[in-house]
Amino acid sequence: MKKEVAPNVLFENLPSTSKDVCDHRGSNLDIEVPSTSKQSSMSDISLEDRPTSRSESRLSTTSSSSSLLEAENYLLKKQVEELQNQLKSLKLGFDFSAIENNDALINVYTGLPDKALFIAVFKYLDSQNFHYNLVATVSNIVITWLHVMHVCLYKKFLENQIPTRHKNKTCMPSSFSPFTNCKMVIDCTEIYTEVPSQLDKQKYTYSSYKHRNTLKGLVGVAPNGTITFLSNLYVGNTSDKNIVKHCGVLTSFLAGDLILADKGFLIQDLLPPGVLLNIPPFLMKAQFSPEEARQTVTIARARIHVERAIRRIKEYKILQLIPQNLRPYSSMIFQVCGFLTTLNYPLIKEVEDRYFCE
Repeated sequence: MKKEVAPNVLFENLPSTSKDVCDHRGSNLDIEVPSTSKQSSMSDISLEDRPTSRSESRLSTTSSSSSLLEAENYLLKKQVEELQNQLKSLKLGFDFSAIENNDALINVYTGLPDKALFIAVFKYLDSQNFHYNLVATVSNIVITWLHVMHVCLYKKFLENQIPTRHKNKTCMPSSFSPFTNCKMVIDCTEIYTEVPSQLDKQKYTYSSYKHRNTLKGLVGVAPNGTITFLSNLYVGNTSDKNIVKHCGVLTSFLAGDLILADKGFLIQDLLPPGVLLNIPPFLMKAQFSPEEARQTVTIARARIHVERAIRRIKEYKILQLIPQNLRPYSSMIFQVCGFLTTLNYPLIKEVEDRYFCE
């Protein structure tokens, strides 16, 4: 009969003699285990039960792992949904739909007062037949739209469209009551530009008034505050008188017309026959006389509106600093921004009230 060492699990089924022999530590004896039916049956049961227990353990482990995976999958799905919602709310792209329901934001981003006017201007421009001759890069798109707006808006509706003094009288505010024949209030403004790389251009664009490199243009407004004239931009060291002489504004004046200007505009010798100029008096002594003081205040109250109009133009961020690559288009940028401000609500409260009443 084959000899085998009994497994520990079967010790309770061994004869007492065999159990006693196994209790002697240090002995190295081969024990012959008698094969009995009881032992065999117990061995069979034990051996059959063992794989069943392992299978149940595996099933239990698999079930637990499956539950953990399902829970983890659920949490990950929730995180994905939350991130997608956050991504939608971030609005990585910016277009008109982001501001179309807020007139205040439309005014901030476009300079136009409301959605209706923006849509009207856009549809008018979009109806013009134009296309990009080059690759549609951001730069080409901007420059193309700049040309379209300059031709279709400024040149068509503002250039050479200066109203007569008789038309100005129909909506003249009370501050102009001493100047009923005023046709235009003029002033110059300067716009910062990047320092040119050439030394001669640095010299010509340097403004002794601003102490920076600038471009300079003339703005003219009607008595009601509406912009009626925008010159090209000149280099910063150009005098006000030279700009008036060369920009072409004087060709629109007729005999009897009055121009209001700052005291720096010494242009009497340039005016057409019969055209009048009214500027504040110069201080020739210790202080102004009462009459000169009243005259200064009266002119200042009237000509302040051209400064307010210029401030509106400069609210366009593109005019904060003209880069070198846009300097060739600076006059068009200035004139387009100036035209867009004319589409806003009236500058003078008195005129605005009349506008809304009508």
